[in-house]
Amino acid sequence: MGNKFGCFSQNGGTLESMEESPYMTVSKSRRTGKVASSSPSEKRKFDDSVIRQQAIAAALLFQQHQQQNGSHVRFDRSTSVQYPLPPSNKNNSNKYPRSSTTRRPSLSDSLPTQLINQDFKINDLETKRFVLVHGGGFGAWCWYKTIALLKDCGFEADAIDLTGSGVDSSDTNNITSLAQYVKPLVDFLDQLGDEEKVILVGHDFGGACISYVMELFPLKVSKAIFIAAAMLNSGQSALSTFSQQTSSNDLMREAQIFLYANGNDHSPTAIKLDKLLMTDLLFNQSPSKDVALASVSMRPIPFAPITEKLSLSEANYGSIQRFYIKTQEDFSIPLPLQEAMIASNPPQQVFQLKGSDHSPFFSRPQALHRLLLEISKIPPKQI
Repeated sequence: MGNKFGCFSQNGGTLESMEESPYMTVSKSRRTGKVASSSPSEKRKFDDSVIRQQAIAAALLFQQHQQQNGSHVRFDRSTSVQYPLPPSNKNNSNKYPRSSTTRRPSLSDSLPTQLINQDFKINDLETKRFVLVHGGGFGAWCWYKTIALLKDCGFEADAIDLTGSGVDSSDTNNITSLAQYVKPLVDFLDQLGDEEKVILVGHDFGGACISYVMELFPLKVSKAIFIAAAMLNSGQSALSTFSQQTSSNDLMREAQIFLYANGNDHSPTAIKLDKLLMTDLLFNQSPSKDVALASVSMRPIPFAPITEKLSLSEANYGSIQRFYIKTQEDFSIPLPLQEAMIASNPPQQVFQLKGSDHSPFFSRPQALHRLLLEISKIPPKQI
């Protein structure tokens, strides 16, 4: 199903595969044998021709798949699997690749953006608005690819900077509660109209944040999507849940640096990540340009909110459809921990992203986008 609702922009290329041309734009003189560079206009014409040829070839391949498989098109690396899933292979849990973007792109990753799936009709959806909530240390900036892809499909997409994150000027050392940390998200939902609904998307600790507001605004949330995120039970804190696996996650322990703004004889006020280890922990499959963006944009994680226990009710939080997206090459919230949270608090459906690190909005933006579209198509609960 992950391939059925692909939605593409009309800018002539994908964010992943069309950024650079794989072809050389040089010509060779028959007389001298010297290699001469093409003029800019010739290069543009050549690139346009190549793009058109690629689009035609992909369209023919797409049509061939339709003829062979009927109306349902299936590619060899589907990104979605319905819960329950088979147990993960734990033998590889402590192996950390030291290089980024080592995976081979799948066929679905390389389809040109001109191929718009006509089965996807945005007007039939319960809501056309996504609200994207970043994880600890991240900011709204991390969703830039996801925002662009969603808006190209006609969705509204809002990314929120939580207190002390992104461009918010608050000092993370002064954040003393989850309510204070999540206040920008609470204010955003509070300003929505009574009949307006959104799809909440939470990444990492953002999962606990969207759970908090699901309890407050159950009538304004159509669906909740947890991406490699803290999906907690009532009475649990993110710290208590994550600590179950920290003892076996040497990379996480090495990367964490605790900050004590109130003195070493008091509790930590924030956690920052060692920049030398951050790539291997969070971005082991992500492009280098996104790693560079993160290295200058990440901020410390306030400590108090991750220690706070959630209070969730079946009437509010439990009334909202929940979906979980697993990231298989994740060394920050490893797959066994993701599966433990899923087993403890089962969502309606579980999906997986093959070849994704902890930051799929960087490492697998197109595949993540297709899953978001697929989830948006799932009918609402019948009351």
